[in-house]
Amino acid sequence: MLKESPSRRPVHLLKSAHDMVFRHVHNSNLIYNTAWEDPRLDRQLMKLDRDSRVVVITSAGCNALDYLLDDPAEIHAVDMNYRQNALLEFKQALIRKGDFKELFEMFGFGSHPEHVRVYHSVRETLSEPARKFWDKRIGFFNPDSLKKSFYYHGTSGIAAWVMGNTLFKLRPNVKNFAACLLDARSLQEQRSAYELFEREIWGPFSNWLLRQPALMTLLGVPRPQIRLIQDSYPGGLTTYVKDKLRHVFTELPIEDNYFWRVYMTGSYTLGCCPNYLKQENFATLRSRVNRLKSYTTTVSNFLREHPGAYTHFVLLDHQDWLAAHDTAALLEEWELILANSARGARILMRSAGINIDFVPESIRARLRFFPERTEALHQLDRVGTYGSLHFAEVIA
Repeated sequence: MLKESPSRRPVHLLKSAHDMVFRHVHNSNLIYNTAWEDPRLDRQLMKLDRDSRVVVITSAGCNALDYLLDDPAEIHAVDMNYRQNALLEFKQALIRKGDFKELFEMFGFGSHPEHVRVYHSVRETLSEPARKFWDKRIGFFNPDSLKKSFYYHGTSGIAAWVMGNTLFKLRPNVKNFAACLLDARSLQEQRSAYELFEREIWGPFSNWLLRQPALMTLLGVPRPQIRLIQDSYPGGLTTYVKDKLRHVFTELPIEDNYFWRVYMTGSYTLGCCPNYLKQENFATLRSRVNRLKSYTTTVSNFLREHPGAYTHFVLLDHQDWLAAHDTAALLEEWELILANSARGARILMRSAGINIDFVPESIRARLRFFPERTEALHQLDRVGTYGSLHFAEVIA
């Protein structure tokens, strides 16, 4: 048997330690306080209708709620982390209650002076795991707390808060340049503002910070995705992030980019927010909110326990991790997806890499991909941090 080279042991141990920390963080915390995928692209590709039966990974639940606007028959939100489902449940409970002002203050502004009262007005409608979580964490919405906003809680929010506050202290003008960028009235103004903003945010500290595994863990980026970027993108992770930010802020209108606004300011506005927080959608969502159900389990276990002919699957980027860590589980998931797919079922995926290598070759032969559509839409992604977007239809 070949023995591992002593020179490789420290590297192997570091990687194992990073994976262990990542699993611990993800199994012990709310990770995503807002969805980090652009549902505008999803809905263009999926073309949901009243016959659609959708399986989606929960994340923060924003996009599952967004999909309801297309009138699907049912949506099943699946996540291994019960905290993510607790977040979706809380949003659903406030929508059912029917008070738009309360919903928007809590999840639009990210705080409410009477957050405890608002929570207790819907607490009994939540599942026991959701009550268990929010009983301890409702202070996330306290406007008098140090962070002042729900959107600076959860591990992704903590990362945004730490980075923002550190940069504001190191570079006092960053905050002013960020305000100029968000208030830009044209792409030309955005480009001018971003030139100033970019000059301030990049330096030895920010370059060092990007290389820290702890930051990537808080943001929900596992080591396999970091490696995918390092191996596939010229210039590695730092250049990747710089190029992605420059594209988002200089090529796409900022006025409706609620993804970046919320982490830069801690809140949304009435005009720049997810669709579930827009008043004109409130009545529609309230009438359909019970079509959306959540499950704390894996995609594979959900399909075993709830077999059916599903028309759409939204898998986010979790298969990057499976491809690197558990190929048997990845293949099993795909076999279950195909076994529970309606004819022509549509599947949407994202990846840190630039191709579909994470999909097993035996599975690719049973799918029809549409790269010409996804590559064009990927350039319009308001988040802009993924390496690629993939859309397929089941053909066998």
